[in-house]
Amino acid sequence: MRTVTGILCLSLAMALAAPQAARADAGDDTVLQARDALRKKDRAQLAGARQALLGAGHPLAPWADYWELLNRLDTAQQAEFEAFAARWPGSYVEDRLRNDWLLELGRRRDWPHLLAEYPRFRMNDDREVVCYVLLAQHLAGQDVGAAARKAWHTQRDPDEGCTTMAATLFAAGALVADDAWQKARLSLEAARPRALRAATALIGPGTEKAAADLYDNPARFLARRPGSAAAAGQELELLALMRLAAVDAEQAATQLDGGWAQRLRPALAASAWAHTAKQAAIKQLPQAAGWGRRAWQAWEASAGGAAATPPPWSDDLLAWQVRAALRQPAAERQRWQLVHRAVEAMSAAEQRDPAWVYWRARAHLALARPGAEGEADRATARAALESLADSHGYYPRLAAEELGQRVASAPPPPPPSAEERELARGHAGLQRALRLIDIGLRSEGVREWNYSLRGLGDRELLAAAQWACQREVWDRCIHASERARGEIDAALRYPLPWREQVAAAAGTAGLDPAVVYGLIRQESRFIADARSSVGASGLMQLMPATAKWTARKIGVDYRPGQIADRDINLQLGSAYLRRVLDSFDGSLPMAAAAYNAGPGRVRRWREGGAVEAAAWVENIPFNETRDYVKKVLANAAEYAARLGSKPAPTLKSWLGTTIGPRNAAAPAPDADLP
Repeated sequence: MRTVTGILCLSLAMALAAPQAARADAGDDTVLQARDALRKKDRAQLAGARQALLGAGHPLAPWADYWELLNRLDTAQQAEFEAFAARWPGSYVEDRLRNDWLLELGRRRDWPHLLAEYPRFRMNDDREVVCYVLLAQHLAGQDVGAAARKAWHTQRDPDEGCTTMAATLFAAGALVADDAWQKARLSLEAARPRALRAATALIGPGTEKAAADLYDNPARFLARRPGSAAAAGQELELLALMRLAAVDAEQAATQLDGGWAQRLRPALAASAWAHTAKQAAIKQLPQAAGWGRRAWQAWEASAGGAAATPPPWSDDLLAWQVRAALRQPAAERQRWQLVHRAVEAMSAAEQRDPAWVYWRARAHLALARPGAEGEADRATARAALESLADSHGYYPRLAAEELGQRVASAPPPPPPSAEERELARGHAGLQRALRLIDIGLRSEGVREWNYSLRGLGDRELLAAAQWACQREVWDRCIHASERARGEIDAALRYPLPWREQVAAAAGTAGLDPAVVYGLIRQESRFIADARSSVGASGLMQLMPATAKWTARKIGVDYRPGQIADRDINLQLGSAYLRRVLDSFDGSLPMAAAAYNAGPGRVRRWREGGAVEAAAWVENIPFNETRDYVKKVLANAAEYAARLGSKPAPTLKSWLGTTIGPRNAAAPAPDADLP
């Protein structure tokens, strides 16, 4: 009887639920209409769609409610925001609208409501909001100088919140000229002229004009100046030398040697050499490491000897000092001294980056004296490498191999239980996220998904990842599984969709399927219809011209509309990768770099003397490409283990020993390789 009753109850529940599900499915079109109305700023259509979705109890009604209020936020009142927050407590859209509302309160100078709402802002990832809050706290009499300085210096482009905060605190004396000059240096280093002008405007209108002039033509600016004794004049001359270095590092070095290094105060001369060295390192000039050492010598002179105080150089500048040193001959002791010194000067957070943990450990090993005298250095290096080898990724794998360890996949954790799976499927935020992705609102769905994972434990994350994988939403499966720290399931982090098709395309092209999988995971996260902002499409993110060229090379009848077809994209992408590999002597690091940044750039990057392969990768001038190459290599190593490659290739075997100019005796590459 209990079984029959249960079946009857289940049938009744399904019957009652069916009309609601049908209404929800039909309402998806209304959701899309609401999103379109937001783009058009059509308030009437948006209000109507919102009302219809709220009335129907559609699961995505919170989004229509959010869009409708967002569209008229400039005229909304505090009570309307509070009512919205009460309707959707704890949801992504509640916190997203709070972010928008805090910015609106800042623009209105409504400091009491701003300070009241800010503690409830859970994401707290908007620097402009932070600046408004710091301004409100300053006006309330709090000492916010240190926090304001940090927020202002890390701001990228000027926005109203941070610009107003800086101007107000500068006028009150809570920020001073040295803070403004440091902001100017950081802005110029990042090639952000608007931020440079905003910082120098605080010092004075004449200073702002001079900053604009030196940015436009630094050589002319310097030629007109005999050298200034005033602090402000010297700061401007340093900015001009920094700008000149960005345009022509060798000319900047000539100017420094020609007298500017003596005219500037030693600390400023040190910064001028440091920035010249950075720009030379980015351009892979052989003088970069030497100029970096001159920067340190000048810095020591400014302190009257070996300086205990780190110089005011950015972490990015110090990172390029490391990279410049790594391009020097491996046997040079000065190489490793510069590596060690630059990492030591980085911020504490930057020193924890796996790249610098690894290279500092290598420096300790290289600088260690023979025998017992060097044991402390060797022990320090081993401890650092062991701390890295416990985690996953490019440098952790290199660290493990440096220690002579074979990297083995962690044993899979127990699969999510039925209860854990049900909890994931019952999570309203995850449900909304997958539904948004289903109806084509991927950006909104990704944001809802990511927010919904906040605070979840490893078991909950694995259950969410498993659900996404079962729904073939591979990118969210990977994202959720990567957030689990204690329980690592390689099957979820490195899924193997379309295994037969990938193996076939890789086999035809003569590639290891692990490499193809590693590249796809980084390119598209297995989103078959992915399209980038520059027009690359499909699993392997092919550009239209590349797809056409490759199809012609391999004799495939191809039409442009087929670029996102899964099988054709795999076939053309694998064939193109094969040709890129052949053009770069079979080097996977160079091939991956060329796949991302283009073959022409990589041909330039390989010139000069032979460089240790790991050092070559770290010296890739583009941040995106450098990160891409590391991840493709690490992904490929993980996939090799998942696919059961025997023997599993090491990361160092894929890196190779050195990278340098092409061997003239090697077969000529495709001259027209796109």
